[in-house]
Amino acid sequence: MSESGEQPAETAPQPRSGAWLGLSGKLLLLTIPLILIAEILIYVPSIANFRVNRLNDRLATANTAALVLDAAPMGMVPDALARQILASIGARAVAIKSGQQRRLLAVADMPTKIDHDFDMRDMSVWSAIFDAFQVMLDSGDEVIRIIGPPPGGGQFIEVVVDEKPLRDAMFRFSRNLLLLSLAMAIITSGLIYYALHHLFVRPMRRMTASLVAFHENPESSARIIEPSRRGDEIGVAERELSDMQRDLVSMLHQKSRLAALGLAVSKINHDLRNLLASSQLLSDQLASVPDPRVQRFAPKLMRSLERAIAFCQSTLSYGKAQEAPPDRRLILVEPIVNEVRESAGLASDASIEWVNAIERGLMVDADPDQLFRVLLNLVRNAAQALESQKSKSAPAHQIRVTGRREGAVTILEISDTGPGIPAKAREHLFEAFQGSSRDGGTGLGLAIAAELVRAHGGDLNLVEGTIGATFRITIPDRAVELLSLREARARA
Repeated sequence: MSESGEQPAETAPQPRSGAWLGLSGKLLLLTIPLILIAEILIYVPSIANFRVNRLNDRLATANTAALVLDAAPMGMVPDALARQILASIGARAVAIKSGQQRRLLAVADMPTKIDHDFDMRDMSVWSAIFDAFQVMLDSGDEVIRIIGPPPGGGQFIEVVVDEKPLRDAMFRFSRNLLLLSLAMAIITSGLIYYALHHLFVRPMRRMTASLVAFHENPESSARIIEPSRRGDEIGVAERELSDMQRDLVSMLHQKSRLAALGLAVSKINHDLRNLLASSQLLSDQLASVPDPRVQRFAPKLMRSLERAIAFCQSTLSYGKAQEAPPDRRLILVEPIVNEVRESAGLASDASIEWVNAIERGLMVDADPDQLFRVLLNLVRNAAQALESQKSKSAPAHQIRVTGRREGAVTILEISDTGPGIPAKAREHLFEAFQGSSRDGGTGLGLAIAAELVRAHGGDLNLVEGTIGATFRITIPDRAVELLSLREARARA
């Protein structure tokens, strides 16, 4: 904090990148080769189709020239006219086969050999592609012969042409197609990149920045991401992330409060133990006073001080994983209940009616000190609930303690006629600092009681549908004790 008392504004840090290339760059590098692959898949059949069309054009012009040459009287065509016709169609020779007769209609500069033959009557797609790239990879002035169907009823027509003009035309077509494809690839890549960047990269970058900022200060609610209104998976992820961050902030605030409370309690505990030790020395001196009333209350005072000192020794035990294991043995329930009543100050409180409905001779297999703590916390909560109910129309204030056995299970119930437990408090009833329904309450009493009962293998539950609040404690006998009892009876 600055000297003026103003806190500097929190700025969300930029996400730390573990590599030189971010998600946008990777998306761009992924888009470009995909577009290039698509262009290659378009180019390969296009160049093959271009070559086939050029060859078919040569055959079409050769067919026309063959009709002209064949229509000459006696098949006699002047050499000059024949050369002129062949030059117009870009051919060196034209021949036709009808039946068993093969006639050379016109020839000019006939080469000594033919480098390649292409039969257009039976050409597959793969051969067209292969031949197209073969032509483009050739070099020099090769001569090719093109064979196709004749214009009349003949078997085939042949035309001999130079390969170089075809190769040059294919290269021009490839160049034009490359330029056009490059322009289309740039436009398509840009549109795809923009769409993917807007739909996916920007939200992911926003979520990443929020996570990094939240990691820097997880207790700040200002670092929580504000979810968008998107209905897809990214929108769901944003809302779930926002809820998770809010829960984590709330949890961290609660943990900080618990840590501060633990520190404060540890400081108080040091001095409180000394005060209680002094009070214990005074209570020892009171035990020697011959007054009957002093002799009656001194042992109870000494036991209360001993419990208080023991509590101070383990004040921070709730912050550990669990309480100390219970020292269980068979004990009578009614004396502990009577002691709880006196410790809670209800023996002399005429405003609250105390009803003891414990079965005579009821015994429980439990730690007496821990059972005392459980009952004292529940009885004090009931008394505080009755004290908070000041309405004249409220029913009579009453606390009822019942106890019974069902087989090998001891059941104790503490009931009151107070206002009951609100629905909001029931959601976290046995959680520290969350289950209290009273202003200023911490909820530690129920949390400690539930933990101690669970240590005995039992349960502490709120009974529904009763006047006020009724808590039921169930403590089963130890299986080892039952087995030992059966063995003892068998031996007897």
